[in-house]
Amino acid sequence: MTDSPTNVQGYFKRYTDLVNETTLASAFTAQSTVIKELLPKITEEKSTFAYAEGKWTIKEVLQHLIDAERVFAFRALCFSRKEAATLPSFDENDYAVNSNANNRSWQNLVDEFLAVRRSTILLFESFDQQMLHCMGTAGSNILSAEQLGYITVGHFTHHSNVLAERYFTV
Repeated sequence: MTDSPTNVQGYFKRYTDLVNETTLASAFTAQSTVIKELLPKITEEKSTFAYAEGKWTIKEVLQHLIDAERVFAFRALCFSRKEAATLPSFDENDYAVNSNANNRSWQNLVDEFLAVRRSTILLFESFDQQMLHCMGTAGSNILSAEQLGYITVGHFTHHSNVLAERYFTV
């Protein structure tokens, strides 16, 4: 493993590069402020907005965040428990198409996201340093449980940036 858990190579680097905090606890704490400010600003009416044809609605973006966070947390759990099998990758677009997000209320999606995030934080708080450093393979990526925590935080930041740049400018 590299010296820094945020020093991830390949696809996930774009997410860990967005995390400035030096501990997972501080990263999750800092992001909770962003979450508390962002989610209540979105109304039920606004939540069905997509900035272009074929792009996800805001509801689908939040559902994607829920799905991805669950996948990242599962991977971290598996790696911390020294799972030797390669975990599968997941196709975010297939998940979005099959999510039924647009038929759910915005508040229901928000409640689910907040519950998943709380569960994610509790999971990472349960890991000791040895567990955080356990490595595993998901798709073609070799990562540690700790790196998956930083990926989780950076992934949310990435999508909140996309929302700010492409959804809230209209």
